[in-house]
Amino acid sequence: FENFLPNYLLFHQIDMAAEKVSTTTLKTVIFMGSARNSIPPWGGDKRLGDRVLKWVLSTVGSRQGKLGDKVLIGHDVSVLDPLEIFGKDGPLGKFSAGELTTPTFFVKNLPPDVQALKQTIANADCYVLVSPEYNHSIPPALSSLMGHFGGSCYRCKPAGIVTYSNGPWGGMRAAMSIQVMCHELGCLPVSKLCGMPSVADILNEDGTPKDPQNRMLKQLPGMLDQLEWMAVAMKRQRDETGVY
Repeated sequence: FENFLPNYLLFHQIDMAAEKVSTTTLKTVIFMGSARNSIPPWGGDKRLGDRVLKWVLSTVGSRQGKLGDKVLIGHDVSVLDPLEIFGKDGPLGKFSAGELTTPTFFVKNLPPDVQALKQTIANADCYVLVSPEYNHSIPPALSSLMGHFGGSCYRCKPAGIVTYSNGPWGGMRAAMSIQVMCHELGCLPVSKLCGMPSVADILNEDGTPKDPQNRMLKQLPGMLDQLEWMAVAMKRQRDETGVY
């Protein structure tokens, strides 16, 4: 029995440690910021951001984050694409328009598909915004899509910002403006940004990296580390005390 006791205690400690590891699945909404749907005169993609969106979606969807040794993080992902949402049969295409003629918080009884869209945003634990830079600022599709819904849907949750461009700056000027918009909506942006320059040189059309060792690809995991930490912390606080 004396020889058995140390081994028993060791296995008991391992079992206790294993029991303490928990898995958290975050409801993650990815906003696509561009509604472009035409090939530019100089050629290229109809929407360059599709490469970035596919890369982000693949990375987030397959990711298992970790907070210390106790929490494993997964993501239940929803993508909100303005091409679909503002399209002819899309929920906001039928209800309002890209010009934001009717914010949802102006209407008491929303159509079922608009209410479902609002609920998806409100139920999220965190957000990822994938956006180009138009005129050094936020694309109208992104500000309109998010602005259709009030701050009560977004508050007390974190956001991560991914910008991109065809040139060398990676959409960073838009990222500065998007940060301000997120602050006002209540989905606080994490400090790390992901800016992808010269997208067609880094990502294939299906979103896979041309060179998996490209240093620009390291930005997204770092941003997601921060996003997950904040999302878990803010979710716990919402569950315990509600929102402000």
